[in-house]
Amino acid sequence: MLKIQQKGDFLEKFLKILKNCDLFVGIEEKSIEKMLSCLDAKIISFDKKYTIFAEGSPAKYIGIMLSGSAQIFQVDYNGNRNILSSIETGEVFAEAFACAEIEALPVTIIANEPSEVLLIDSNRVLYTCSNNCDFHRQLIFNLMKNLATKTLKFHQKIEITSKRTTREKLLTYLSLYSKNIGKKSFTIPFDRQELADYLEVERSGLSMEISKLKKDGIINSRKNYFELL
Repeated sequence: MLKIQQKGDFLEKFLKILKNCDLFVGIEEKSIEKMLSCLDAKIISFDKKYTIFAEGSPAKYIGIMLSGSAQIFQVDYNGNRNILSSIETGEVFAEAFACAEIEALPVTIIANEPSEVLLIDSNRVLYTCSNNCDFHRQLIFNLMKNLATKTLKFHQKIEITSKRTTREKLLTYLSLYSKNIGKKSFTIPFDRQELADYLEVERSGLSMEISKLKKDGIINSRKNYFELL
């Protein structure tokens, strides 16, 4: 179930997360509460596996993950799930669909765990209010930069899934993940089935390739922990 919360004392709990969020870069702390009031922001709690946004629902909100995590995915006519990306604490989501002003979302977003989400009406962001708030120009600039970054990540997804074999897809994903965080060992945000859905491969084939790569001394792996050797 979900529970709509009042903003109230949320700053004490979530200010650090909001300050580090891409959407609020360069905006002073004292402006954040005023900003969220102007944007008519709402904080909503979601239980594990609860649908935050369903495919076909209105594409009008920009979300920020205040706590917890979620996944964005599509399901084809055969019932196959294609995970597009994961959403971690502090990240912005659904902004591309809202800014494109499409009528309905083409994806579903589900909470991986109990989560708290900040929802902002995209119209309050894209169109300046009569108060001419100082932060608004910075907010729009941050949003555009965030969209550009997401576009680059989308191209990485295409690069991964365009590979011909499961082995190539897996190694490309792990190499890009390692490069993005600057570490050779890391924990990915997917379990084995979710990783298969993200790579668009069969789970059995993926498990087989992971075993082969470990045997060949190319990687170490344990659940969702990987190390490139």
